[in-house]
Amino acid sequence: MDATLANQITSLDEARALITQLRTDFQQSLTTLQAENKLLRQKLELFLKRYFGGTKNESLDPKQLELLLAGLAALTAPTPVVAKPTPARATLAARPVRQPLPAHLETERVVLEPVEVQQQPAGWRKLGEEVTEELDWKPAKFIKRLYIRPKYANAERIVIAPLPARLIEKGLPGAGLLTQVIVGKYEDHLPLYRQERIYRERHGVNLSRQTLCGWVEAAADWLSPIYREMKAALVARDYLQADETPIRYLDPDVKGKSQSGWLWTYSQPQGDVVFEWQVSRSREGPREFLKSFRGKLQTDGYGVYESLARERGTELILIGCWAHARRGLHEALGEGRSAAWLVGQIGRLYAVEKQLREQHAGPQLRAAVRAWQSRPILERLRRALEIVRRRVLPKSLLGQAIDYTLARWAALIRYVDDGRLAIDNNACENSIRPTAIGKKNFLFVGHPEAGQRSAVIYSVLGSCRRHGINPAEYLQDVFERLPKAKTSEVPTLTPAAWAKAKRTRRSA
Repeated sequence: MDATLANQITSLDEARALITQLRTDFQQSLTTLQAENKLLRQKLELFLKRYFGGTKNESLDPKQLELLLAGLAALTAPTPVVAKPTPARATLAARPVRQPLPAHLETERVVLEPVEVQQQPAGWRKLGEEVTEELDWKPAKFIKRLYIRPKYANAERIVIAPLPARLIEKGLPGAGLLTQVIVGKYEDHLPLYRQERIYRERHGVNLSRQTLCGWVEAAADWLSPIYREMKAALVARDYLQADETPIRYLDPDVKGKSQSGWLWTYSQPQGDVVFEWQVSRSREGPREFLKSFRGKLQTDGYGVYESLARERGTELILIGCWAHARRGLHEALGEGRSAAWLVGQIGRLYAVEKQLREQHAGPQLRAAVRAWQSRPILERLRRALEIVRRRVLPKSLLGQAIDYTLARWAALIRYVDDGRLAIDNNACENSIRPTAIGKKNFLFVGHPEAGQRSAVIYSVLGSCRRHGINPAEYLQDVFERLPKAKTSEVPTLTPAAWAKAKRTRRSA
């Protein structure tokens, strides 16, 4: 009886221990699942915000920026902000001020005489006149140009004037029409099938899409020497920015679906921008493009650039992009006030850059001010990132953003020492935007070879925007000059040289 009771007591203790162990395991599993659920919800909210209409503004509420770092042991609560009373007059809508019309516009005068004066003009004396402006529009129009070449003969031979050099031998388009097609497709984002319909329905001119496609191909061929000149001048510099964007394309060898191609973008702030087409995102494309480049390359954190930098050693030095680092921290704002403080410190770095832009500071002044104002902020930010990193989950949005920033810290702080460098890669990203708008309209590139033709045209038009010139005016002039231009004249036809020559003519 005593042995039986002892066995029962032992079994009861084992059952209690088992229940305790199961409860502990369950609590740990529940805690893990709750953390994963929270992370997944944050990622889902971020996805919905980014792709289905939410704002992408990375600005913070002023109250969040008032958070101070006190060893990150305890963050003080934000101070309530008392709204200032708005003056009563401020609520009134400001009346719009009409801007004067440009002086170069063609002017059409319409004189409206009173009926009484028309009936008895001799009985009236003119005192003055009132002028009312109206801005109107006359649609663009096609014209048919006839080259008439009379033939003459004498006792020895027959003569006739030669045709002027043309972009497409035995083709229809003049320089103006070819400019319209290129600007319409790559600047105004009108696919060729839409242009075909517009020309037919509004102007009564039938131009098939295949014909327009052939003209685009011819235009890209004519612009290719200019493209190569821009590329050679760009890689000869010692500071570049780089980025890439995907574009779908149709491969005739793969039936039924489109493939992913890539436009790689290389530029220098306030300088030319050059696109290059590749059918993959591997490092072979940038490796070939940058093989003769020696200097500093500013990029995001894509591993291809880091691999090239390790391969090239001191020939290729990476410069980080603070916009990408800030973006990750901004997306983690919902995980606590630490993220708000970190984003606020990056905002201080951008405030220094804004001040330098407003002062039109040169490289030497920029480097001096950055060493004086930006470097202490960076040192404080580095210490804070390391402290916060130990307190957050590695897979959380904040943990991943901090890992991204710390892993690239050496590249991120190099801009402080060189006043020529930008704080971020935004100038290069902005040059990609027209391609993003265009691919939403034409959806994909029709053939792999058409990708490089698009890269040539995007490079020329993007550089026109960089140099502040009208792309239609530039293309019209260049298309008229290219058929009779010599190879040695190509450097004078790049957007940079064209813009410089135009400024010189204006000043003269």
